[in-house]
Amino acid sequence: MTTPQRERPRAEGGRAPGFLQAIRQAQYEEMHRDPTVILMGQDLRANVFGAAEGFLDEFGPERIRDLPLSEAASVGMAAGAAMAGLRPIVDLTVASFMFGAMDQFISQVAKSRYMYGGQARVPVVYRQALYYHGGTAAHHADRPYPMFMNVPGLKIILPSNGYDLKGLLKSAIRDDNPVLCFEDANLWGRRGRGGPEPEAEDHLVPIGSAAVRRSGTDVTIVGIGHGLVQSLEAATELEAEGISAEVVDPRTLVPMDWPTILESVRRTGRCVVVDPANRTCGAAGEIAAQLVEECFDALRGPVVRVTTDDVHVPFSPALERQIYPSKDKVVAAVRRALA
Repeated sequence: MTTPQRERPRAEGGRAPGFLQAIRQAQYEEMHRDPTVILMGQDLRANVFGAAEGFLDEFGPERIRDLPLSEAASVGMAAGAAMAGLRPIVDLTVASFMFGAMDQFISQVAKSRYMYGGQARVPVVYRQALYYHGGTAAHHADRPYPMFMNVPGLKIILPSNGYDLKGLLKSAIRDDNPVLCFEDANLWGRRGRGGPEPEAEDHLVPIGSAAVRRSGTDVTIVGIGHGLVQSLEAATELEAEGISAEVVDPRTLVPMDWPTILESVRRTGRCVVVDPANRTCGAAGEIAAQLVEECFDALRGPVVRVTTDDVHVPFSPALERQIYPSKDKVVAAVRRALA
């Protein structure tokens, strides 16, 4: 059954999309392209979170499914729907809520295609915001993507701008494997894109491809999520001191684009990794370990990590600000790497 087309969501004034616009555009375009794509989540029909405006009227209740307050049921039901032939996009809102569905994520979503010998596909996308740095305290402010990097069978995307978010989300929806889409809430209000506006309307960013945001010769800074913004700010400040920093945006954590990162570090000889997750067993630690294993001969100094402290997130804004990466911390880390 075809549905009447409303005006498709676009960026205002021809500007690159913000995060919510990018989500709406990607979901809208993929739902029109493929009738097996459905949305699942809490309060979607009421459009509480702003990414599904008008979707109920256009696509109908069969494709816009409100879910109960049970993350385990939501995650497991979407996996079953995916194995039955649909392509669900599940909005879990806050990344900390993923913990209520860990058994479903790890024992079912990640393992089913392998356990069934490839007879089952699990084309499902789980969206969740990294909702930290806003006084949301310990129960809402986790950045758990490193935990899921440890689980074979899951792809993980973490874009730094709306332009990449749209392209990566569209690629994730078309992928036959489960994809976790982490959206850094600190970037919601930012505009700007990762590259030139494409001529083709069907804008895709391949999963597993990093982007060099700024060229440099003295040090490589790898920035994850909001850490990419802080890396670029630090690179601008360092330039005034005569330090040339190259900034790399992984965009995808699993699979990681190791060739791009390794090639950059081999040229500069130094690396700083900026990661909003906790320090111990984080994405920054994995990148540092790979660099030491794969290009130790090219390193002229230690790989330095700028991460969140290994503490629970305090409710106090004054205390919370101190635990995360910042532009000043990145600048200090680069000076240490150069020393």
